[in-house]
Amino acid sequence: MIPFERCGVPESRKKIRSHGATGSKAELESSAHEEGRVAFPAWDKERALTMQIMERVCERTNLNQAYKRVKANAGAPGSDGMTVDELASWTHTHKEELIQSLLNGSYQPQPVREVEIPKEGNGMRQLGIPTVVDRLIQQAILQVLTPILDPTFSNSSYGFRPGRSANQALKAAARFVEEGKWIVVDLDLEKFFDRVNHDILMSRLARRIGDKRALKIIRRFLTAGIMKQGVCGQRFEGTPQGGPLSPLLANVLLDDLDKELEKRGHKFCRYADDCNIYVRTLEAGQRVMASIGQFIERKLKLRVNRDKSAVAFTEERKFLGYRLLRGGKLGIAPKSLKAAKDKIRKLTQRNRGRKLEAVVYELNQYLKGWVVYYRYAKMKTHLRDMDEWIRRKLRSYRLKQRKRSKSIADYLISLGVPPERAWLSAGSSKGWWRLSNSPAIKEAMTSEWFRKLGLINLSKRFAELQT
Repeated sequence: MIPFERCGVPESRKKIRSHGATGSKAELESSAHEEGRVAFPAWDKERALTMQIMERVCERTNLNQAYKRVKANAGAPGSDGMTVDELASWTHTHKEELIQSLLNGSYQPQPVREVEIPKEGNGMRQLGIPTVVDRLIQQAILQVLTPILDPTFSNSSYGFRPGRSANQALKAAARFVEEGKWIVVDLDLEKFFDRVNHDILMSRLARRIGDKRALKIIRRFLTAGIMKQGVCGQRFEGTPQGGPLSPLLANVLLDDLDKELEKRGHKFCRYADDCNIYVRTLEAGQRVMASIGQFIERKLKLRVNRDKSAVAFTEERKFLGYRLLRGGKLGIAPKSLKAAKDKIRKLTQRNRGRKLEAVVYELNQYLKGWVVYYRYAKMKTHLRDMDEWIRRKLRSYRLKQRKRSKSIADYLISLGVPPERAWLSAGSSKGWWRLSNSPAIKEAMTSEWFRKLGLINLSKRFAELQT
């Protein structure tokens, strides 16, 4: 079902096209003058091309593309309880009034639903889940604003941008280290998405966007209340993670930081709110940390987390889960390895009560993506050890399932272990973990046995990714 099949911007609204439309800049400005909309000072000429943002947002093809993206992303309901599956029928009924409210600037977002998820390490990360209708509108606005705003961003910014990736950021950082910049100024912005100053962000948007209706609606998204345990609270700062627009708005604000670093001639990589600046000496790093920290706090009204930020040798810090080694080589950061093992421990907990095949399937789903992401790291030894460790975890899991000595012995015998040895292992008083490493158990559940079960071999998959 295509919910916006028979809708679109009224013809009277299409006289002026926004950035990227046909017609010269002079024609667009002239048309705007004739309608008496605005007189453009010299610095506002580029902004004049974005006077009709909401017309582009409401175009049928743009709304249908936004709907498909929201549908594909699925996700939980927002504060109104509407599911993604219910969105098509809702828009089919309300599309005309929805489009009208966007065109006249009266659209009012609903409160976002607060969800907390564990952060890597300690603490919780706060997410704000918009309603599915608000997600649709945010996505439609994002699709129009991205081609306008993204080309103005720094080449050293890599996060949440089309055609850019974490891999590119890592390669750039590795080049800086290879050039001899072994010291990193690792900046951590304290609760960045919760601390964004709305006035500063909107002023940065207004530099580039001339459509006041779009600016009003974006501000309403920023100030929409947050629903927690049935109570709606006000929000005066921040752009909660969870909405399609949040990453773009973060890049708009932090582009000022990028431009300041470029003006000072620094080599840096920024991925969302994770910014690393590369210098040659610890003394230079300390100076950069002090001066850039002041810029962030005074100009952007953000806070630098002094406990998590540091000036150090690159191999002592992590960037996007990797460790930058001398000579520009990449290794996996110890914290990333620990996080992976913590995830595997959860999946292989012996009290989960799931079939071994189901546990292997869940492991594969996680490990396949994990090894692809870290395929650029030097970690053959880590992977060899992890493969063996995972097999031992699964042997322990399987033994716990069999529980009693007779069941364990029968199972080992069925896998080819001689009865005498099978009973010797089954009658052992060792705990499951110690027993899982005994010769008879390893003889029964071999690497080949796990391969037939479908378990991914990390070392083998890693080698395949290197070719």
